[in-house]
Amino acid sequence: MFSQEMALFQQYSGRVDYLAIGNTLNPFENNLDRSFCEILTESAAELTLNPDWNIVAAYLYWAGSGLGDTNVRLNNSLLTAEDTYQVTYNDPTYGPLTYFSSYVNITDFLQTNGNGLYTFTDLDISETLLSNSGYCNNRTNFAGWSIYVIYENADLPINQINLFQGLEIINRNVPEKTIVLNDVNVLDNNGAKIGFLAWEGDANLDYGESILINNNLLSNPPLNPGNNAFNGTNSFTGSNTFYNGDLDVYAIENNIAIGDTQVAITLTTGALDDFGVLRADLIILNNIVTVLNSQLPDATVEINTYNVPCASRNLEVNYTIYNNNATDILPPATPIAFYANNTLIAQSATENTIAINGFETQSITVNIPETIADSFTLQIRVDDTGNGTGLVTELNEGNNTTNLPITLLAPPEVISLNPLENCDIGFNSAVFNLTEQLPHIHVENIESVGFYETATDLFNLENNILIPEYYRNTAPLQTIYIRVDTETCFNFYKFDLITKNCPPIIPQVFTPNQDGFNDWFQIEGLYDIFEKHQLLIYNRWGTLIFEGHNNLPWYGNSNKGSLHRGKRVPVGTYFYVLYLNDGNYKPVSGWVYVTY
Repeated sequence: MFSQEMALFQQYSGRVDYLAIGNTLNPFENNLDRSFCEILTESAAELTLNPDWNIVAAYLYWAGSGLGDTNVRLNNSLLTAEDTYQVTYNDPTYGPLTYFSSYVNITDFLQTNGNGLYTFTDLDISETLLSNSGYCNNRTNFAGWSIYVIYENADLPINQINLFQGLEIINRNVPEKTIVLNDVNVLDNNGAKIGFLAWEGDANLDYGESILINNNLLSNPPLNPGNNAFNGTNSFTGSNTFYNGDLDVYAIENNIAIGDTQVAITLTTGALDDFGVLRADLIILNNIVTVLNSQLPDATVEINTYNVPCASRNLEVNYTIYNNNATDILPPATPIAFYANNTLIAQSATENTIAINGFETQSITVNIPETIADSFTLQIRVDDTGNGTGLVTELNEGNNTTNLPITLLAPPEVISLNPLENCDIGFNSAVFNLTEQLPHIHVENIESVGFYETATDLFNLENNILIPEYYRNTAPLQTIYIRVDTETCFNFYKFDLITKNCPPIIPQVFTPNQDGFNDWFQIEGLYDIFEKHQLLIYNRWGTLIFEGHNNLPWYGNSNKGSLHRGKRVPVGTYFYVLYLNDGNYKPVSGWVYVTY
């Protein structure tokens, strides 16, 4: 036996409820006569909604014997199945026999057409209707359809509707099956109900057919007795001529308890007849609907955008916390945890009350530790205090997580440029125009260029040099870094600033008359540059009259010789010898004229 297990398909929360319509395509119950093997070409059902019932969602299901037909018509509109389920029954006489069910979302169709008669046509299962087919011979030829409508109304209590679907089978080979429905949360069992869509049930085959909820037998006599649950009935209309199909709903408020998070459904068939022979009906379960009064939030999280900066372990994430499919608000301060490869890296919390079907968008910058590989999985968990536990009781505790693979961008390789050199203007510093390097690098937009004193500032986009055209270095040999941003990352350059001692410029005249202008032997590019220099001044007879150094410039006075020491020298020509004490330069000699 092969089947698709029943699984949660959709959840709807709020002031919602559901109803179902449908009909069979079997003109009679198909176990009455072995020679009977045909179906109707069409059947119809009436949809009647109150004026204040708003359609939230609607689904059309159809099923039958055989591999399936995915194209049908409803009120002459062609519809194509979104998915098709199949089950296979291994008949001991006729071998494997397959049955199918298909569905399609018809919400827009019903919202447009509203109340009225809906006619279902063009279902083709002709390959199963041949007189020699195993379907006809074991009388499991059937076809039918149903429409499920979820609607909302302001006067309804706050409910959670869980729509489960699949295709599961019981028969004499497997006379009992238990289906456990998760994702439910019972806060109030008042008005709780459960509905089924099943196929191929026969009223005249009442061999121990039962439905149990949490081991409690369901019944709704006289329409659905406890020992003949699948008997071709429609609970919504009270019909017992829904041949080979069952569209039933049961009250279960006495069969579930407050606090339940799952519902166990047990289906049975099979009993011994009067001759001691085991007999059973073949039952195919298509979907299950639970309607529970549950006032709880349901937090989920979704990553909207993220930014991986180049050469950075800071990840910028924009995300949204939702409270969809909820029946109560999500409170503020609901914790949020961020993990990289299951390592907690950051925490946050919701800021506001999030209404039912509401959301809150936030942004965060998280630092990825060096211990995490460059490629990792980012995980965001809402209602997580950082150790996997939450603070908020939710309708569904299993949907609080979203994952995203992330790869950090490696830093670009640094490109070295030729150094810039300039003359020392004092204390081993010089003025440089850093933009002289721009012709040597690739720049499309000058706004994308930044100059930095350290690589750390470059990577962090901090402390950029504001006036690169006039930059005074802070060390004799200093490295400058250039960042050029690109669409995906940035280019990274570096170069050195070299301060060199340029030849001093020596004047040929000065006037030490204390008028504030040209009062000393001002040798440009000497003082605080050639800091170990020695300056010797001689008169025209070759007598040394002054000896100076970095802290003692010549103001036209004499500091050598006992006769004129401390006095101003007379007008005339004097000769100098300048020892720069720099291996790159020889002593410089010349003359200077002193006047007043």
